[in-house]
Amino acid sequence: MPRSKPSSVRRSAVNPGMLIVVCAAALFVLGLPTLFSATAAFKQGPFFYLIKQIIGVLGATVACVVVSRLDLEGMRRFSWILGIAAIVALILTAIPGVGISVNGSRRWLGIGSLRLQASEFSKLAMVFCVAHYLGINQSRRGEFYRGFVVPIAIVFTFTGLVVLQPDFGTAALIMTVGLILVFLAGTRWSYILPAVGGVVAMFAVLIINNPNRLHRLTAFLDVEGNKLGGTYQLYQSLAAFAVGGVDGAGIGQGRQQINFLPEAHTDFIFAVMGEELGLPFTLAVVVLFSGIFFLGLLHLRKAPNLFQFLLVTGSILLITLQAIINLGVVTGMLPTKGMSLPFISAGLSNLLLMGMLMGVVLNTARTWTKPVLLGRERTMEEVVA
Repeated sequence: MPRSKPSSVRRSAVNPGMLIVVCAAALFVLGLPTLFSATAAFKQGPFFYLIKQIIGVLGATVACVVVSRLDLEGMRRFSWILGIAAIVALILTAIPGVGISVNGSRRWLGIGSLRLQASEFSKLAMVFCVAHYLGINQSRRGEFYRGFVVPIAIVFTFTGLVVLQPDFGTAALIMTVGLILVFLAGTRWSYILPAVGGVVAMFAVLIINNPNRLHRLTAFLDVEGNKLGGTYQLYQSLAAFAVGGVDGAGIGQGRQQINFLPEAHTDFIFAVMGEELGLPFTLAVVVLFSGIFFLGLLHLRKAPNLFQFLLVTGSILLITLQAIINLGVVTGMLPTKGMSLPFISAGLSNLLLMGMLMGVVLNTARTWTKPVLLGRERTMEEVVA
């Protein structure tokens, strides 16, 4: 009896990378009715934000397809160009008349009604640069200068420019992902731990010297007592979950986003989902993000080299850590910090970034074949040649 060849079929049927993309698509779809309900009463009209979101999803889909067809190894020679372009964009946001200021923060560039948040795209640029550098210096990972100082300097450059906007949440996310990538590349614990302590101390000083952020942090410790001040959004968010309960009030029946809950279509859209759709749908969101993370761990077993391993790791972490921060804030487990929920919140910049990150995963899902041991990376000369 001839021997069958089921391996390729099994790979295509249970490819973790493909399943990650399916989870992301499910989040996109799940978010649309919630966004429509959260913005239906806005003065722009009931369909204004829904149409914008659909356009954003289409743009993210195009970005995903384009990135999925790129030669990642060939793109490595452009990594520093990508990084410099992102740094220039971050600098431009600080220039009056060029950067667009909203609520005291200069985070946007744009023409007319089109606005893009430079810090969103700097996340991917940072991951690409750090992954490329650590890949070509894999043999020097134990060295203090080549294996630690240079990659940390790259991460600090992006983090510092985002802090200046100011956007502490995104800066903390970039720093955390960067430190994890440096650690996974094999940098010594004796270098990493003091850096982590220094980063924590730096953010503590920045918060202490900013009365608004310090008040927000201290108010978080007493939500009930500060419900008319520093924890107003969080209190209304928790009220939305309480009203929704297990079954939810039903699509379009929520009231918190109409008169009480600010930023209901962006940072606090998960609360709207909790009020209107109830526990099953909020749990579904948590399960889908958990699926992206754990499927990512399975997918990384097939990474052919350190560069692609770190690139996909960074992409998965940017999605899941941002989701953890948003869900933690909305449910009262973390102090209030404006950060969108990936794939669900309104916002063109984050949607496009999510599409690019999914493009990286889809790209590797097509090109990675079977589990391998990470071998020697190419040197800089070999990459450029």
